[in-house]
Order: sequence, then C-alpha cells, then structure tokens
Amino acid sequence: MRLDPIGLVMAAGLMVGAFLTAGAGNGWGEEPATDLVFYNGAIYSMDAASTTPAAVAVSGGRIVWSGDLAGAERLAGPETRWIDLEGKTMLPGLVDAHGHLKSLGRSLAQLQLEGTTSPAQVRDMVLEAAKHAPAGSWIQGRGWDQNDWDLREFPTWRDLDGIGGHAVYLRRVDGHAVWVNRKALDLCGVTRDTADPEGGRIVRGPDGDPTGILIDNAADLVSVRIPDPTPYELDRWLSSAIRHCNSVGLVGMHDAGSTADVLESLNRIARRGELTLHVYCMLSSEKKDLGFLTAELERGPHEEAGGMVVVRAIKLYADGALGSRGAALLEAYSDDAGNLGLQIDSTEKLETISKQALERGFQVCTHAIGDRGNRVILDVYESLLPANAGAERRFRIEHCQVVSPQDIQRFHKLGVIPSMQPTHATSDMYWAEARVGKERIKGAYAWRKFLDAGNRLPLGSDFPVESPNPLWGIYAAVTRQDHDGRPDGGWYPEERMTVKEAVGGFTVDAAYGEFAEDDRGTIEVGKRADFTVIDRDIFRVSPSEILEARVTLTVVGGRVVYEREATPSRPPKPAR
Repeated sequence: MRLDPIGLVMAAGLMVGAFLTAGAGNGWGEEPATDLVFYNGAIYSMDAASTTPAAVAVSGGRIVWSGDLAGAERLAGPETRWIDLEGKTMLPGLVDAHGHLKSLGRSLAQLQLEGTTSPAQVRDMVLEAAKHAPAGSWIQGRGWDQNDWDLREFPTWRDLDGIGGHAVYLRRVDGHAVWVNRKALDLCGVTRDTADPEGGRIVRGPDGDPTGILIDNAADLVSVRIPDPTPYELDRWLSSAIRHCNSVGLVGMHDAGSTADVLESLNRIARRGELTLHVYCMLSSEKKDLGFLTAELERGPHEEAGGMVVVRAIKLYADGALGSRGAALLEAYSDDAGNLGLQIDSTEKLETISKQALERGFQVCTHAIGDRGNRVILDVYESLLPANAGAERRFRIEHCQVVSPQDIQRFHKLGVIPSMQPTHATSDMYWAEARVGKERIKGAYAWRKFLDAGNRLPLGSDFPVESPNPLWGIYAAVTRQDHDGRPDGGWYPEERMTVKEAVGGFTVDAAYGEFAEDDRGTIEVGKRADFTVIDRDIFRVSPSEILEARVTLTVVGGRVVYEREATPSRPPKPAR
C-alpha cells in the first residue's frame, strides 16, 4: 500500500479517530467478542496521563478497552482468552529504534566473538570452525573488540596465521572495522600499493604493508568477494533474528540500512505467516545499493508484508565509529595525535540524497558519532529543511555519541531527532574518555542534556553491536553502570534517565521516530495490541533489579509470539 508522504500522520489520526468513534461508550453492539483480556498485573499505558488500567481487551489486533475489569467483562464472550498476569508488569510493546536485522541473523549463524579476551582465543575459534567448513569457503564472525584485551591494539593477519585454505573475515563489534587473514588480502589483491578508498583506511605496518585491519569503506575491498547468502540462507537468518527479538520483548525495530534482499525476504517470511516483528526500514545508501535506493525513492513511502514493513526512511553515514577511531572529530583524537577520523559519505552525497528524500517525503536518518560528523549533518539538514518544518520531517541523527554542547541545542531548534543507544555508553565507558579527553567527554552519551534541551529520544541497541535486549538498555539508561554495578554511582551520573524516560524511549519516542505515535507506543483504545510483559515492576524495584527482569510474554497485533512459560488463562468471570 502506498503512503501519502505528507499526510501520513494525519491519515493515521483520522483512521484511529474513526475507530474510536465506532466504539465510543463501549457500545460495540454486534461487534465480535474480544479475543484477549489481560488483567491482574501492573499495566503501564505510557499515555499522556500515565494511566494504569486494571484490564486491557483486544479484538482484531487492536485495543478495544483499557480501564476497569468490569468494562472488559462486558466486551468478552465465551471464546475470549483471559490472561492472568499474576502480578507481572505489562508495557506497550518495546521497539528497538536502531538495529540491523540482517546482521543480527548473520551473527547468530556465524562465529560470535563477543567477550573474547585475546587474538589467540579468536584464532582458536576460527581454527575450530575451519575443521567443519567446506574447502575454500569463507569463515566469518563478528564481535571482537581490542579494547577488551590485555593488549589494546589492533590484531594483524599474522594472528590468524595457519588457518589453511580459508579466507577469514571478522567484523569488529561496531561493524566499522574488519580483521582479515593473509589469504583474504591476497585473494582480493590488497597490497601496499592499494590506495585508501574515500571514507576508509587500510591500517598499515611500518613497512607499508596492510596489517589485516580495514576501517569503514576499506572493508569493501574484501567484502565484495564474499558470496551473498542464498534466499534460503537469508530467510533463515532473518527468521532467527526475528524470533530472538521477540524473545527479549521486542515487537518492532527500525532497520538501519535495509537492502533489496532484506525486503524480499521479509515479504517471503510474511507470506508464511511468520513475520512477528514490525520493521521500519531505513533504506541503505551504500554504493552497491544506490540503484535500489533510487527506485524506492521514485516509488515513494509505502507499506509491505501486510503492513508489518514500512518503507519511508533512508540511511546515510556522516562518519565511522569511536572504538576504531573512525568517528569524525573537530580536533584530533586525544590518544592518536593527528587523527581526525573519517567522513564516510561526502558532504555532496549527504546533501544530494537528503534533498531527494525531502522532496519525495522520506525521512533521513544519518549515522553520526563524532562531534564533527554531527556538525556536518546538522549543517546539511539546516540548509535543506524548510523554515519551521523540521518537526514535520523528523530527520534523525543516529547515535549522537560525541556532540559539541552548542550543537545539542540545535537538534530541538531544527526538529532533528537524536536516536541514541544507552548500552553504547556502558560498553564504551572504559576507554571513551581516552579517545576524546576530559572536556569533550562532557558532550558524549549526553542523554540528560538532550532531554533537558526539549528533545525526544528514541532508544535502541544498534544490535548486533550490543545485545538487542531492551531491558539491558533501560538498565544502562537508568544506572550508567555495567552489569557488575561499576562504577559506583554510575559513569557521569548526571546524564542518567528516569525509568519512565527510558521506557518511553523504547515505546512512545520510538513510535514518534517512525511517525507511528497514532498507531502504537502506548496502551490506548484504537492502537495496535502490541505488549511486552515482564516478571517484575521495573518502575518500583531498585535500578539494579532491572537487569534481572525477564520477559515472559510478547504480543504483536494481538498475537502471542513469545511465551516464556505457560500463562494462566481463566474463564470469562475471573475472581475479583
């Protein structure tokens, strides 16, 4: 279904308004009885009035009652399933506002290198995988981070020596650097004479030879030779990723860099009735995807897969990542003199594609981590957005990790949405200050400064860079501590969020970030029946207990898509 790029929000509001009018005063008349009723729990609507209804009723995938138990009883019939929450907590369905679905699926199918403690450990894992891999095949993995090792330096191809007849391609945890072996370099013709591509860097040794580390766009020198997954493999990857997302309570995600094959796979999965995750697509603007992007811009914003997939945003890159020193900084890295980082997309590309998107009703979402990267794209947005129209267009900056204090104020002024990931702070805090120094760190991971400036903060994880578990994100936002409770009191604790603000980032603000606030994000009559049920009340327990919370039920469109254990069902007249 094609979406009107300008009147989308108005149309959604009219649709919900008509729905509410039809059901006004609970006079549902001859309408079918409700499918589900949830009761006997702590239900947080996250609406403007912060209501806590005693029961919620669902029919046809929509919420038809949110209020007292008696009202839900009046709408019930003999086939209604009554779900006794048994004191558990029900939230609007949690949404990750920035993740990578294909990468998550691939990481689940390949070597998972998170938590490795040395290059030698990674080599052992690769050697074990090589024993079972077909001759001549590529061995891939993701998740290594040299900052977690005793020697916090990039590894080299020599650390992967002796792998045999396999090319090895291992992505760093942030996806902005890769570590390859000598066979991969030789196979792809990467030598001391190979020039650094625009927006990328080949790390070289003292002799000028490539070390096996390729930063940002330099990774394309090797990745182009890796065979694409077959449609069957891709469907398996995405299905696995979707199930994993549901299991941690996610009902939706914003896919930062959707490609043609991902959309095709999501439609195949939907036709099988297995698409149990709302996917908001930011179309990839990488060089290999520009033809696809051009065709999608011409087509205009639209829905696919029965409305479970929305295509109305694009993804650009202002710079690289802080961990691999590719984030673009206004001044050199404090721990790498002379290095200002990398601007990935040229300013001309940022301007050209943003302008095309603006004209065709698409939202622009740009990756920017360093203070220079953020300023470059803010300048581009300011030059293109019509006066006072920024809030309507809802252009976004993804990550906003290190931002000059004066630029934080510009986000609200321009109507630009800062889309942030709380767990990045608690993963990076061990080394981030060394990268940027004591002054610039004051504008890093600065959630409170953004909130106090009047901004809404859609929150996510950037999975698989971080775990997709949104409860871990809420914990990080509220405590600014790692899972061991370090440091005492939190890292720069003045930037902490409240529980309500953090939950709002995964619900109401995530919905706002994709123009869906009239359709979901709160528990209100007329909205989609998307819920996340957890085993404790995170609004009332100590912040440290949030980390221990477990998802027991995930509901998407009135359909239970994940159930940790059998949830008690009662007859239509529950004891009160």
